[in-house]
Amino acid sequence: MKRTTLSPGSAQSSARLWSGFLSARVLVALALLGLHLAALALGQPVTARLLLASGAYLAATLALRSWPRSDDWPGTAAWPWLASIGVDLLAYTGLQLLQMQTQEPMSYTPLFGFAVLMAGVLGNRSVALGGAAAATLLLLALAWWTGWRGGTETTGAYLGAALTGTAYFIVAWLAHQLATRLLHEQHHARQSRIAAHTQAAISHMVMQHVSDGVLVLDPQGRVRLANPVALVLMDRKGDEPLPFPLAPDLRWRPLLQLAHQTCSELQSQAADVTIMHEGQSPLVLRVRTWLTSSSSAQAGAREEQEQLCVMFLQDLREMEARLRTEKMAAMGRMSAAVAHEIRNPLAAITQANELLAEDLSDPAQQRLSAMVAQNAERLARITEDVLDIARVHHQMGNASSRALVLDEAVQRIADDWQAAHPDTAVTLNLLARQAQVVFDPEHLRRVLVNLLDNAARYASTQAEALQLITQGSMGRPATVQVWSDGAPLESSVQQHLFEPFFSSESRSSGLGLYICRELCQRHGATLHYARRALDLSRGTVQGNAFTLTFRASSRPPDASSTLDAIVV
Repeated sequence: MKRTTLSPGSAQSSARLWSGFLSARVLVALALLGLHLAALALGQPVTARLLLASGAYLAATLALRSWPRSDDWPGTAAWPWLASIGVDLLAYTGLQLLQMQTQEPMSYTPLFGFAVLMAGVLGNRSVALGGAAAATLLLLALAWWTGWRGGTETTGAYLGAALTGTAYFIVAWLAHQLATRLLHEQHHARQSRIAAHTQAAISHMVMQHVSDGVLVLDPQGRVRLANPVALVLMDRKGDEPLPFPLAPDLRWRPLLQLAHQTCSELQSQAADVTIMHEGQSPLVLRVRTWLTSSSSAQAGAREEQEQLCVMFLQDLREMEARLRTEKMAAMGRMSAAVAHEIRNPLAAITQANELLAEDLSDPAQQRLSAMVAQNAERLARITEDVLDIARVHHQMGNASSRALVLDEAVQRIADDWQAAHPDTAVTLNLLARQAQVVFDPEHLRRVLVNLLDNAARYASTQAEALQLITQGSMGRPATVQVWSDGAPLESSVQQHLFEPFFSSESRSSGLGLYICRELCQRHGATLHYARRALDLSRGTVQGNAFTLTFRASSRPPDASSTLDAIVV
């Protein structure tokens, strides 16, 4: 018999059918034995050989049913068919012969159909047709035996056997075709299920790593799926159960309205949505929506597929920050190239002016030379500031953060700044409680020195006019603040405070605060400006406060370890 190879799913299905047929054979054997015992009890002519044959058939079915299962299901080997179909055909033939001897009014020939059906369902085409042919030959043999033994006309018996055999061939062929189609459909369903699981896994992986927020809403306004970026934008934890309703939170009503509009119009939408958070700056999102089923789909398909609204959320602040960074990188490269070209002729002008000033005696000419020197020095400072941007970006790409005790680092920087500015007093309020922050020491020095220089320029001459304040506690980010009692900044100045080349003074390059902010962002910190009132010895005084907020990784010094040098 030809050995066939089936897929695991088809083999499993066929094994279930095989087990069902074996159980059915046991029931048939029990029924035969029970009928013979009942007939014997009722006084019918049942011989001991019939009972013995029925018992032997029951024992054979039980033996095959309890045979240990192997990895090969019966369709991949020859012996199970020989042990099942062959035993059935021989047993039914023997019972029919014994019945003919005892003149028992019972026929066992219909049982041949059970063996033929089992061969058609579980076997290949050869087994199916072979089982039908064997059953037909046995029926013809029984018809011949009946005529030879009784000496009667057997034409009708032959015709009946031939007609029954033809029916067996048809049953075997149809059963085999239906079983083959069933196995094919099961295999196709299994492949479709594997493909669906694979697609779901890929979609889940894409949603987890895509940079945009992804929301999937149903027509009732419930969030079915949400990737981590969307959960962060919505201020929700990643372990919250899904789905959850979007309607109770009034802040997200614009998203809900956009989803309803998409579902009602059956058309994709795109809009910029402003989300208002209490106590925080507005969140501006660019939202694009799609439906899981298009408007051109057939009505029946839409009924079978649930219509969901898929939303892609983009934080415009992040997009603007990326665009600003790219523009500043391009401008920085161009500015650095221009500054390099300016330095050489500027140095020649400065040296020539110094040589010329040595021979000048006229006061008017000396004033002109001083003006040249003053403006050349100013131009040199601007050139160095422009080149400083490139140096800062290089340092940010190569410097490594490490854990610093905030109060100790600020104390050292304040002492050095005080030594360089003996005419300006800075008041220290170190309240960080020995908290540690992750920052590069030289970058922190550069930021604080720049902020102190700016604050001292606008501070008054009164006591406690310049303050350096640190704060920090476990569970809250540490901060360092530079405060001065200067006049408030104009609103137009505040809007462009940290932009490069913007300054309220004509003699400033406008790069100091920009560089400070870039250094802070390199270490995950933030720098912002606000008006703040302090209680001083002379009363409550309003002033300008530049606050550096470190990322939330502060911890006491006793928690330091070799992991302090790792940037997470």
